[in-house]
Amino acid sequence: MQRCFLIRNADVILTMDDTRQEIRGGDILVRDGVIEAVGHGLYDDDAHIIDARGRLVTPGLVNTHHHLFQTLTRAVPGGQDALLFGWLKTLYPIWARFGPDHMRISALTGLAELALSGCSTTSDHLYLFPNGARLDDTIEAAQSIGVRLHATRGSMSIGESSGGLPPDSLVEREEDILNDCIRVIDTFHDPNPGAMIRVAVAPCSPFSVSRELMRDAAILARDKGVMMHTHLAENDEDISYSLEKFGCRPGQYAEELGWTGDDVWHAHCVKLDDQEISLFARTKTGVAHCPCSNCRLGSGIAPVRQMRDAGVPVGLGVDGSASNDSGNLIAEARTGMLLQRVVNGADKMSPREMLEIATRGGAQVLGRTDIGYLAPGMRADIAIWDMSGIEAAGSWDPAALLLAGPMAVQDLFVEGRQVVADGRMTTVDMTTILNTQRRLATELMQG
Repeated sequence: MQRCFLIRNADVILTMDDTRQEIRGGDILVRDGVIEAVGHGLYDDDAHIIDARGRLVTPGLVNTHHHLFQTLTRAVPGGQDALLFGWLKTLYPIWARFGPDHMRISALTGLAELALSGCSTTSDHLYLFPNGARLDDTIEAAQSIGVRLHATRGSMSIGESSGGLPPDSLVEREEDILNDCIRVIDTFHDPNPGAMIRVAVAPCSPFSVSRELMRDAAILARDKGVMMHTHLAENDEDISYSLEKFGCRPGQYAEELGWTGDDVWHAHCVKLDDQEISLFARTKTGVAHCPCSNCRLGSGIAPVRQMRDAGVPVGLGVDGSASNDSGNLIAEARTGMLLQRVVNGADKMSPREMLEIATRGGAQVLGRTDIGYLAPGMRADIAIWDMSGIEAAGSWDPAALLLAGPMAVQDLFVEGRQVVADGRMTTVDMTTILNTQRRLATELMQG
């Protein structure tokens, strides 16, 4: 890590600060992983200079929902054209054959893909642990790549024989789940500003865990001072299941079990109704919006405009690569912007607002006050985008990145460390990772 560096003469710095300041011809001074100054004409004798002419600078993007293990199961036949429940039933038997190597390599691949798309912080929801796999495998991968990770210890406890969706081979005893949540929190969770690893408690979904586990997980999380995450109201099947099994809508079910509040975020929420949106706004319960996955599975378009207008914290998520087939967060942001325009009109979601959701919004959803915008005192998570290429040729507004701009970052700094340089990973050997990824995927296909 350069102890001190200066990004100089950026065409535009899109700070996303409290005033949404945009600085043309601006500079950013970083020291010891923290932003020291943002403005014009900055100088420091000790600083390493990074020439940002022809570049747009933004905060590092924040991904609020992923299943990193799924990068080994993209475009799987039988799941390509299925709705959520059918898609899961196709993939569960394949995932049951995973082990620690699959989890680690898949995470390395997915995290590198995120970093190359400008993402400096990601959540990951790992809810199955076959053949000795542990959350530790994903955390190790994040430490190798160099991005911030909110590792959520997911779980499934109700298998097919008990009326659940997953096969019995992929569920765990609820006592074991809670004990391992305690283990990973005590081992890895860092509550301090600038934390590279945080842990959250994350039962997979209302259709794969019991009411008791949902309640006990919330009690445990709050006792430990960590956040809580799950899937909620993803599609019509999800709503029907909740009404049939619980006699209420997903939002009411979540509220009854303690799953609302500013320490909770739910993935998808495509089918929230007006009362549920009001509940989430009142309690500051967060939402991870996953537009591409929702399109791929035919789940619908989440009411993001209504959520934002009501005051619901909303971040962006790529979801797993078995339901998105990509893990590119800047591409996700563009899709999210376009879908809101389809539903609400072209004047209802600007490129700047969606980029705000992908930065400040994600940081708020994950409970981070130290990342998400560029200002003195914030951690140095900085994305630099080359606007001189064909994607932005002829653009009158470099800050409108989601309208005309690259889908890959040129440089990415996380905690002041350069993770991507000139469009390439600096921290890992991608050739080795991808060769191993292809070998493992081939073995799964042939198995």
